Amino acid sequence: MEVILKQDVNGVGDKNDLLIVKNGFGRNYLIPKGLAVLADKSGKKVLAELKKQQAFKVEKILKEVGSVAELLQGLELTIGTKAAANGKIFGSVNSVVIANAIKEAKNIEIDRKKILLDDDHIKEVGEYTAVIKLHKGVQVEIKLNVVAE
Repeated sequence: MEVILKQDVNGVGDKNDLLIVKNGFGRNYLIPKGLAVLADKSGKKVLAELKKQQAFKVEKILKEVGSVAELLQGLELTIGTKAAANGKIFGSVNSVVIANAIKEAKNIEIDRKKILLDDDHIKEVGEYTAVIKLHKGVQVEIKLNVVAE
């Protein structure tokens, strides 16, 4: 049975994928839960047009993201914060603080949800690396130097 997924399904496929699944899985799980629709001729035509439009949008987004990635490549940020003598920070440095530091340094606004740290936040003075996921498959690493003020 051929189905078109209406949303991402873990272990099965992504939104707008045309898949061949077993009849029972399609009729008893995917279609009743609204995760997929049966792939008929009109559905396939709509899907082809949708994929064409998405390819155009993705190409445009990748150009924009590429220019932002070039600006962020090799960026080193120094973040000053209050800390104790032993190096423990009063509070923490999280993705919001890093996003604000990027905005000050490069005048680029980055969504805090796209900034990934090894932990959720930094609690000690030192050197760290943050990964910024700009788009699917496009990510940039920046170096962070957290220093005591």
